[in-house]
Amino acid sequence: MSKTRAPDSTGRSPERRKLIAVVHADMVGYSRLIGLDDIGTLERLRALRTNLIDPAIDEHSGRIVNTGGDSVLIVFDSVDGAVRCAVKVQQGVPTLDRDQPPDRAMRFRVGINAGDVIPDGTDVHGDVVNVAARLQAECPPGGICVSRQVRDHVQDRLDLTFEVLGALNLKNIARPVEAFVVRPDGAVIASSSIEPAIVQDTLETLPLPGKPSIAVLPFQNMSGDPEQEYFADGIVEEIITALSRIPSFFVIARNSSFAYKGKSPDIRQVGQELGVRYVLEGSVRRAGTRLRIVGQLVDATTGVHLWADRFEGNLTDIFQLQDQVTMSVVGAIEPKVRHAEIERALHKPTENLEAYDLVLRGRWTHDAADRKDDFEEAARLYRRAIARDPNYALAYALLARTLWITGAFQWKLPSENELLEYVDLARTAVRLGQADPETLGFAAYIIALPGGKLAEGIAIMDQAIAMNPNSTNLLAMSGTLHAFAGDTETALQHLQEANRLSPLGVYVPFKTFGFYLACFVDGNYEGVLDGTAKALREHPGDITALRYRTAALALLGRLDEARRTVDQLLVANPEVTISRARRHIEVEMNNPFKRAGVAEAYYEGLQRAGLPE
Repeated sequence: MSKTRAPDSTGRSPERRKLIAVVHADMVGYSRLIGLDDIGTLERLRALRTNLIDPAIDEHSGRIVNTGGDSVLIVFDSVDGAVRCAVKVQQGVPTLDRDQPPDRAMRFRVGINAGDVIPDGTDVHGDVVNVAARLQAECPPGGICVSRQVRDHVQDRLDLTFEVLGALNLKNIARPVEAFVVRPDGAVIASSSIEPAIVQDTLETLPLPGKPSIAVLPFQNMSGDPEQEYFADGIVEEIITALSRIPSFFVIARNSSFAYKGKSPDIRQVGQELGVRYVLEGSVRRAGTRLRIVGQLVDATTGVHLWADRFEGNLTDIFQLQDQVTMSVVGAIEPKVRHAEIERALHKPTENLEAYDLVLRGRWTHDAADRKDDFEEAARLYRRAIARDPNYALAYALLARTLWITGAFQWKLPSENELLEYVDLARTAVRLGQADPETLGFAAYIIALPGGKLAEGIAIMDQAIAMNPNSTNLLAMSGTLHAFAGDTETALQHLQEANRLSPLGVYVPFKTFGFYLACFVDGNYEGVLDGTAKALREHPGDITALRYRTAALALLGRLDEARRTVDQLLVANPEVTISRARRHIEVEMNNPFKRAGVAEAYYEGLQRAGLPE
């Protein structure tokens, strides 16, 4: 007599696991290509699917389990089949797409992992899937990145070589993952002459902007103390911010620059991938109260070192040292930049070093957060910073943002007094931070939404963007506010500009949200599915993305999928209901949708999908 497996605490029997190979593929620069030519890009993608990708999957007995516009998740019973399929596709894409100019060429990144997954209807879940997605993000365009399990299985069976990437610390993955890049030797696919162009990304070079362009890579933490990592990152962010405020510069956003953290990339490849002429790299050493910053500036088009210097001083000199680095870089790149313009770029957030350190810790905690406790800790650090320096404008803005997010993610039900506190914090930030565009931007978002002053928030955001036209976050937040206002043309324009400043496709919450929000406002529900798929790959429990995805699926008539998404939503937060979603829109955000019928469509979609009332 067979034994029945005991149900878990939810009353359901444990899921059966299955050993398979998982392939995660993502298109490089999808949003940029859509912005250049949406119809043409979609037609070319369909042609690649029809003529190459889908036949290759069928040939090697694969099965697509999830798609999202620019990405696809495929499972194979055979690890050999998964790798053969990926190699065939990656070598075939440049041939089928060869008639396009370099800035419009389609390329994909592919990650492959193998192990146990949990089947869920036609979908699959588990760490194996998550690792495949993270490996994909580590790939060069046109490349294939595999785990050790995959490498060990196929290395003596297929005519391939593997370049060692080492043990990677992947986001939200508990242990380092040994990774390898696949290098075909020619026996698997005849057209191996295509491979070097794929690996070196010569067809993915972005055109250089018409003004001096620079990326600041993460500085190495030379302190010998991993706890000081936040400090090195904070210094780099300050330098990026200072450079960004110079209107005659094009400065790559922190999100894309930090995609190279922990790596030793070829600077010329960085220049090609980010579309910049100059790259600044360096290191930070903090020992007690002593501080040393070393920087070097490289012309990424030639690999020539233009400038290098070392700056030393006490911790109390940190702002002066940051200013010296910034001015030296400006002087090396564009001698004609007026001194007054440089002076305006140099901003001291606070004279209180302890407050500054607390804000750096808060931002570090916030950026790594995926739980309610993390956001609460960030808020505590910001409150401590304000207690040390009551005139620290950015601390007020960041505190308002963090408190707002805990409500937006529905981890708490903010009271009327708490909503008023958010707005008071934002208005204090504006009053104290007129010279700081980042402060103004975060504050503008709070004033526009919980504050119910959408037009005023947009005006403050415009002021911030005029001061810092190179900020991905400002442009993305502006795009979101314009989408709420119903001006989706301006929204998408600002979001595309944000995308160019963060060209690696690194997840930027406001940017991703802004795109699918604008699509929802326009009634483009397929676009909503593409955008929410991207958000959920990064944060599977993202309440906002799950809600909009649920509504979009239901409004498209895909009710079975919508109901499964409702299940995911309730797993992420069992308290989510239609009335709770309505309160968030109407009370916590003061009815932000200014285009008629949008809010009603949102509620209708949630209702059709079966979300509890």
